[in-house]
Amino acid sequence: MFRDDIEKSLELLIQGGVILYPTDTVWGIGCDAVNSMSVERIYAIKHRNETQTMLALVDGFDALAAYVDDVPEIVVQLMEKAERPLSIIYPKAKNLAANLIAADGSIGIRIVQDPFCQQLIKAFGKPIVATSANISGQPTPCIFDEISGNIREAVDYIVRWRQDDQQPATASAIVRLNEDGSYQVIRN
Repeated sequence: MFRDDIEKSLELLIQGGVILYPTDTVWGIGCDAVNSMSVERIYAIKHRNETQTMLALVDGFDALAAYVDDVPEIVVQLMEKAERPLSIIYPKAKNLAANLIAADGSIGIRIVQDPFCQQLIKAFGKPIVATSANISGQPTPCIFDEISGNIREAVDYIVRWRQDDQQPATASAIVRLNEDGSYQVIRN
């Protein structure tokens, strides 16, 4: 099932489709992070205002330099100290869909640890959008069974991997990097 899910997800991402998939945190809605039309579709599915930006997932540290201007040394230290998945908001995004980048030019990126996500992103060769699988303003589903029918019907493909996992997931910790090299914790 794992390999089939990778292949089908990859096919749809290449075509500009939207998938529902498990991440190293909560279930996410995802698409090609450089395709603005696909990103727009996710905003519509979630009934989310474009001023509320979403994350991009990458498969490793080396990928960061392609999507942000500067990766300061503090990033390594923060990731080493993190006790759970850590999303970092970088001040100067590049090479991503314009509607994924915040008005101030920043972007949230997480290096995923989940094997499914790592393999999918590696095969795709680009970041994938990650936003919780819920309508904006509604509770974040902690397991697959809590994802609404509206979300399930709106995506092009639902990954089967880990649908039966009943261990409640939690969102990532979030840290914002400042241009002066300092940082602030947004969510522990």
